[in-house]
Amino acid sequence: MIGKETAGGRAVRFTFLGVWLLFTVFPLYWITVTSLKAPGDIFRFPIAYWPEHFSLENYSGLFGTADFGTYLTNSLVVAVVAGAAATAISMLSAYVLARFEFRTKSALLMAALVTQMIPSFIALGPLYLLMTDLKLVDNRLGLILVYIAVCIPFCTVMLRGFFENIPDALEEAAMIDGLSRFGALFRVLLPVMRPGIVAAFIFNFVNCWNELFLSVTLMNSDSNKTVPTALNGFISSFNIDWGSMSAAAVLTILPTMVLFAVASRHIVQGLTSGAVKG
Repeated sequence: MIGKETAGGRAVRFTFLGVWLLFTVFPLYWITVTSLKAPGDIFRFPIAYWPEHFSLENYSGLFGTADFGTYLTNSLVVAVVAGAAATAISMLSAYVLARFEFRTKSALLMAALVTQMIPSFIALGPLYLLMTDLKLVDNRLGLILVYIAVCIPFCTVMLRGFFENIPDALEEAAMIDGLSRFGALFRVLLPVMRPGIVAAFIFNFVNCWNELFLSVTLMNSDSNKTVPTALNGFISSFNIDWGSMSAAAVLTILPTMVLFAVASRHIVQGLTSGAVKG
């Protein structure tokens, strides 16, 4: 029998959680504060942890000279389209792997898992040559197709677990009532799997939104660059524009924070539903 937690144990636990929270939140706080300082105040000594005068100069410079709005638009289009397409394709492939038995099933699952062990930069050379032959270099469609291919393996394995936790009897009852297999999938199973689908989409969206190596390799012109590529551009051989980079980082983090805040209930349900058999 587990005894009640003592006051000392509770104090240690809350102290540890408080230190961990401070360690986690402080970088976000410092980036935000730095973005709101005037360029001349960023390197002032002693360090000001709370600036006396707030300035939006770093933000205005992003949209006035760096055309950061174009980068945000490119990232949003690429991440939403690639994330939605990868989720839809993975949903169908996961359904097949969960409901049917065939000879190469184990090999396909193993291949999907092995792809997660290979760093993406290893394939940059062959991938660039392939995209060059297809005339898709410096093209948002090309980047979307690459992101879809990158996201599908893990997302398929993830959604397969959700399908396996839905009883077969639910689908069989729908088919007995006159629905086809596709009808049972889209009208019965998918509404039940909504938390898992939302979690899978957010996983894909965040991966596409934050990806750097493929974007830097495949995107050359400023009109097609994404946000991670823009952030990388603030670092030069002799200087780092900390003010602009901090402002850009804040604007980059905001969409994912809003997405997680809005869909937090579905994410929790999606990530915990796989632990319980239906």
